[in-house]
Amino acid sequence: MQACYAKTIVRERAKPEDWTPETMLQRAIAAKTATTRAKYARLGLSTEQPLDRTTQSLLLRQLYLSYFESENFEKALEIAEQILALGIMLDVCRQDMARTLLSLGQLDAAVEHLRLAARAAPASRRSFHWWTLGSVLYLAGRLEEAEGALRRAVRWGTTARPLYDAQLALIQLEMGQSVADVDDVVERLEEAPCGQGYGRFVLGMLCLRAGFASKGEHYLRLFLKRLHQGRKATALSLSGEIAIAQEQLRRLAG
Repeated sequence: MQACYAKTIVRERAKPEDWTPETMLQRAIAAKTATTRAKYARLGLSTEQPLDRTTQSLLLRQLYLSYFESENFEKALEIAEQILALGIMLDVCRQDMARTLLSLGQLDAAVEHLRLAARAAPASRRSFHWWTLGSVLYLAGRLEEAEGALRRAVRWGTTARPLYDAQLALIQLEMGQSVADVDDVVERLEEAPCGQGYGRFVLGMLCLRAGFASKGEHYLRLFLKRLHQGRKATALSLSGEIAIAQEQLRRLAG
C-alpha cells in the first residue's frame, strides 16, 4: 500500500521592514473593502517607527475613507477633524469635511468649509474647489450663489474648463437666462476627458434643459451605470446627483 504523506505548506512571514507606515499606507490605498482599508491604516498609525505628519495625515485619510464608505459619518467627521489639526493639505481636508457634513445634513457648515478650501488651495486646485462649491449650491437650489462659484471655477479652470463652462450654462438656463452656443458648449464637453464621470451628469442635465431629450437621457443613464460599477464612497458623495438623475429618467419614462 502506498503511503500518503501530508504536505507541509510553508508561508513566508512578512519581514519587519515590510511593516513600515509607508507600506501600510500603500496597502490601505489598494484595499478593496472598507474593513481592509481601516486595518492597514491602523497598523500604519500604530507603528513604533518614526511617523512624519504627512504620512500620518495620509494614513488618517484612509481611515476616514473607511468610515465614510461604511456610512459612519460621525466617526468620519471626527477623523477629518484630526487631519485638519495636522495642518497638511488643508484644502483637501476641508473638502473631506464638507463631504461628510453634507452626508450629515449640515449644508451651511459644508459650504463654509468649501469656501475656505477654495481660498486656501494652491492655484492648481482652486478651480476644483470652486466647482465643487458651485455643484453643492446648485443641488441645494441656491442658483445665484452657484453661478458665482462656477464663474470663479471657469476663471481658474484649465483642463476641466469644458466641464465648468457646461455646468455654468446649466445653472444659467435653470435661472431663465439665455445661453449662446449651447450646442458648442455640449460638444466641447463631449470631446473632453472631463466629459466622462461627473461630466455625464452635467451633459445629461444640460441636454435636457437645452431641449435635447434623447441625448440627455443617454448621458444620465451612462452616469448612473458608471457609479453603479465604481467605489461606494463616490456614490455616497454623489447621492444628490443620483437622486436628480433618477427623477429625470422617471419623468422621461412617464
